Formats: sequence, C-alpha cells, structure tokens
Amino acid sequence: MITKTALDGIKIVDLSRMAPGPFCSMMLGDMGADVIKVDAPPTARIIANKTSNDPQNRKIAATNPLNRNKRSIILDLKKEVGIEVLHQICRDADIFIEGFRPGVVNRLGCDYETIKKINPSIIYCSISGYGQTGPYKDLVGHDVNYISIGGALGLIGTEDNRPSIPYNIIADFAAGGMNAAFSIVCALFSRTNTGEGQQIDISMSDGVTYLLSSISGEYFRSGTVPKPGQMTLNGGVPYYNVFECEDGKYISLGCIEPNFWRNLCLTLGLNKFSDSQHDTEKYAEIVQNLKTIFMTKKRDEWWDLFRKTKDIAAAPVYDFDEVVGDPHSKARDMFIQAGTIDGDPITQVGIGSKLMNTPGSIRTLGRIPGADSEDILEEIGYSKDEIKLLMGAKAVFS
Repeated sequence: MITKTALDGIKIVDLSRMAPGPFCSMMLGDMGADVIKVDAPPTARIIANKTSNDPQNRKIAATNPLNRNKRSIILDLKKEVGIEVLHQICRDADIFIEGFRPGVVNRLGCDYETIKKINPSIIYCSISGYGQTGPYKDLVGHDVNYISIGGALGLIGTEDNRPSIPYNIIADFAAGGMNAAFSIVCALFSRTNTGEGQQIDISMSDGVTYLLSSISGEYFRSGTVPKPGQMTLNGGVPYYNVFECEDGKYISLGCIEPNFWRNLCLTLGLNKFSDSQHDTEKYAEIVQNLKTIFMTKKRDEWWDLFRKTKDIAAAPVYDFDEVVGDPHSKARDMFIQAGTIDGDPITQVGIGSKLMNTPGSIRTLGRIPGADSEDILEEIGYSKDEIKLLMGAKAVFS
C-alpha cells in the first residue's frame, strides 16, 4: 500500500500573497509538504473581512485550490513579538517562500541572512517580478508587464502586430510559481548532497525569457526577430493555426509533420495542396480553402471526424466549462471531488504531476486565515497563557 507522498516531512513557511507563491506552495503541498501559510492581520487590505468563521468565508477558502493542503496563522510582522513567532516557526522549517518586492523582508526582519542565522539549512525562495538584482528590481508590475519585458507578449497576437493579452498563466503561474517549485526541489536535492541550504532568486521576467529558450536559439542563429502571427508556431502558417467552424466555435490544427498535413488534405478533399505545405506563395489560397471548408461543419463534428481519422493533429478550442466536461480530463482526474465544506462537496482541479509510487493528494481544503494559529503556536512550544498574551497584544490572530 502506498502511504507516503514525495515530500513527506518537508515543512514550508509561506509568506507569499499573490498567485506565484501560493501556486508554488500548492504544488509542493500537493506532493506532501506541510505548508504553513503566514497571513497578514485582518486589518490589512488584502484579507480584510475574510477571517470571520462564517459559511461564506469557509466556502471561499475551501474552494480556492491555492489554499489547499495548507494551515494558516495570522502574524503581525510589524510587531517585534510577531517577528519572534515567525522566527520560532522557521527553526525547523525546510523552505521559506516570500513574494514581496526586494527590500521588504529586510524591514520585516525575515530576510535571508536573518533566517539563515536561525536555520542554516533553510532553502529561502524569493519570487518577484524582476528579481533581487538589476535596474528593474524595484519596479512594480503584474503578469502583463513581466511577459512584456520577458518577450512573450511580443510574440502573441495577429500579424497586424497588436499583442493579444493571455490570461496570467505565463508569468505568474509558469515562470513564477512552477519555476519556483522546480527550483526548490532542486535545492532540496542539493541539500541532501551538501547539507547546505541556499537562497533562490526567482524573477518572473527571467522565467518568461527562459520559457522562450527555443525562440532564442533561432534568433541567435539567424538574427531574425520573431513577430506575432508570422512564425510557424504563432499563426504564420496554415498547418498550425485555428479556424472558425459553422457554429462559431474554433478548431485548432497542429499538422507540422508532413504525414499529418497530407492526411488532413486527404480528409478535407484538398489533395492538390498535399505537397504545398511549405509553399508560402500558396498560403493565402490554402488558408481561404481551409476557412471555407471548416465553415461547413460544427466544431465537434470536425473533432469527431479527426479523432476517427489516423494521424491528424487537431483539437477543439474549448471554453473552460468544456474542459471540465471533457472525457479525457475526467479520465486523467484533472477535476476531482476534493472534500466537503459544511456538507457540500467541493470540486477542484486535480494534480498535474502523476507520480506512480508517491502520488500527490489533497488532504485538506483551504482554511480561513488564522484558523490554525493556536495549533501552530502550541506545536512550536508556546503555552496557552503565552498564546493568550500574543492574541491580546494583537501580534497573532485566530
């Protein structure tokens, strides 16, 4: 029987607030880590009115996947005793995550050098927009800014050069949170060999550029500046593109391989273009033919046809509710019953990493801020009287 997850015994202290850090610690929590989320006091704008233990707040916390597999303590880090509690929590922690602008943790008394003195083996991960060094390090920003500086936004859009803003999955979740989780696991592996912790500097703009590694190789080889709607993989060719169907929905084509393209042409009755996949002079004619043909059937009719036809790279462009209902998503457990809140079942996104021997799990749903403050304090050695004093001083909240 499988009884362990991959990160059993790993303790994480998470001070992050916005998407990248919570997604990072969600990923690590899904793999078994014990995540202690340090929330801001209820007077702070970011969690005002969210700490009362009422059904609505419980449901908000429970339905947010970024909060699952975590416990919450509320600390006022602007008070010396609040910092002392944080330091105590960090003494036996393995990982410390923060997502503030550079310099903020110094003012809060929880910068790397300070935490390292308390716990020399700590792995300390800072996630920020532009990193801890460089001329942009102190600038504010969000996903759209980081994908702009990092180079991704300039590649996404149509040939008329107007950028198309994607949802914030590129910088926040991939270049930020997922990159941080990967880096932390690398640092954990390194620590098993060296016995030493270390600091990790995650810049979301760096991460975006890192994701463009293939494009960078082509640029340095040829000197050609990639443009939106003009490259093979961003809409510049008919065989890797999207087309509107009869019902106003879209089908995507990814027929890069010659045999995929020939099979598509055969299926659509466009044999005359079978050998014209890379004939740019015929692209306008090919695209017009594809547009006309795809408008003769509904999207799912095309999808049914292509799934039955061997070797045609195509797929429907789904709205999110269609992703939820898709049989493949269901077969892959990408949406699961994660638990219940006040008797109501909670559906959440499943776990993307499928480890066969030490699979991830959803052990607890998200908790309202401060729900675990007293338990965490008792764990690290505070008596009930000491906890009462901390609560009275408004250094800790529950």
